Amino acid sequence: MKRLTLLIPAVIIAGALVLSSMFIVDERENVLVLQFGQVKQVRTDPGLYFRIPVIQEVVRYDARILGLQSQPLEVTPADDRRLVVDAFVRWRIADVQRFRQAVGTEGVRAAQVRIERILNAAIRQVLGSVPSGAVLSEDRTALMNQIRDQARREALALGADVIDVRLTRTDLPEQNLAATYARMRAEREREAADEVARGNEAAQRVRAQADRTVVELVSTARRDSEIVRGEADAARNRIYAEAFGRDPEFFAFSRSLTSYERALTGTNAAMVLSPDSDFFRFLREIDPTGAALAAEGPAAAARASAAEAAAQAPAEAAPAN
Repeated sequence: MKRLTLLIPAVIIAGALVLSSMFIVDERENVLVLQFGQVKQVRTDPGLYFRIPVIQEVVRYDARILGLQSQPLEVTPADDRRLVVDAFVRWRIADVQRFRQAVGTEGVRAAQVRIERILNAAIRQVLGSVPSGAVLSEDRTALMNQIRDQARREALALGADVIDVRLTRTDLPEQNLAATYARMRAEREREAADEVARGNEAAQRVRAQADRTVVELVSTARRDSEIVRGEADAARNRIYAEAFGRDPEFFAFSRSLTSYERALTGTNAAMVLSPDSDFFRFLREIDPTGAALAAEGPAAAARASAAEAAAQAPAEAAPAN
């Protein structure tokens, strides 16, 4: 019974020692086994491992990719145009033993401080060698790759591997924004004025061309109309001449009737002429009896009838008014 009483505590102590000697390595972490501060084991593969209880210590580090957002940093590119830049870096612990030796017991927090310093130095060196326009252009990706490569070379001394670097913001300092915006506004206004001037010039050319086309069309139309009018006048004169040549006396009689009609159309027309004026020549030839006209033939009778109708037309119009 006394032996059983002693055996149970011994078994418990032995079990506790065995349990404390075992440790599990997860796939998301790297493990160092330290003995009095010295690295005795490096475990990067997941599984079950053993250590010497009490004497050896297990230190765990994250094996996943870690992120670090840097603080805004003011840099001066090659054209002396200051910029405020902040970046985001992805990194992981590549050599856990070297990482332990570099940062000591402070771990990831101390490593992030040192990596941020390395990143800021790389940003200043790379962006300081190019103009500010390159930072805001398509060359931005190439510049970020240069920053990443330089930071990776320096971070290897910490046992860390810089995987990627991205510039998340690239702005002007607050004190320079107003002047920059004013300069940009002036440039845009100048470009707008140039565009307006070119547009006015083009409009003036189009307007001048249109005016010239209008003048040409109007001149052509007037010329054609004058030609048509001249041809019409020539045809009219030819017809008059042919009519006059066929019967000059009847032509003179017709023209006299037209003159009577135009002269006697008014309701209050008054004419002062000599009785023997040539204007009344055909009116004097009218014989109320018709005897003289019968002797002169049908043409004379026709002239007399027409003259009598022309003389009676104003007389009939006067009572109506």
